[in-house]
Amino acid sequence: MLDLFTPDIDPTHNLLPKDGTVNYYGFLFSQREANHYLELLLNEIDWKHDEAIIMGKLIVTKRKVAWYGDSAFEYTYSNRTKKALPWTAELLAIKARVEEKTGETFNSCLLNLYHSGEEGMAWHSDAEKDLKKNGAIASLSFGATRKFTFKHKKTKETVSVILENGSLLVMKDETQTHWLHRLPPTKKVLLPRVNLTFRTIVL
Repeated sequence: MLDLFTPDIDPTHNLLPKDGTVNYYGFLFSQREANHYLELLLNEIDWKHDEAIIMGKLIVTKRKVAWYGDSAFEYTYSNRTKKALPWTAELLAIKARVEEKTGETFNSCLLNLYHSGEEGMAWHSDAEKDLKKNGAIASLSFGATRKFTFKHKKTKETVSVILENGSLLVMKDETQTHWLHRLPPTKKVLLPRVNLTFRTIVL
């Protein structure tokens, strides 16, 4: 297992050893900016508890989500369909910063609110049919520092990275085909984290 945490960030370096591309950009926002956006997002986003259909049962998570985009297109995952809300001014400003830094363009954003470290995300890959195949997914973090882990679907090898307040991670190419990822729960983190995942929906 490889743990990556260094002030000398090279955003062109691929964190994965094979079968995909993950680039960590480090801080995209200053701590002052990041704290400002965290407060705005906590209070102004239309948060809802996430829902999933698992083995025929409706599961409602403690974690909350929100879905925004260029138009009211739909996005289906975990057998539940969401309709995108119109962008807020803050989200458009954040998106512009992400697009400028990465050179990518995005038409939607799925936001996750983890109230504390006890809330996480199980192993999964973002390979829904609505998403652009092998397209970039930009993951921006505000709030609590959390560990984020990848696991190769065949070899089971893992790579972990520490995601800090205001930092940016980008997954692209065949990453979703060959790797799972998760946000492990931890009792050591008491503060909330908001994660914005900018995506491209194929209409």
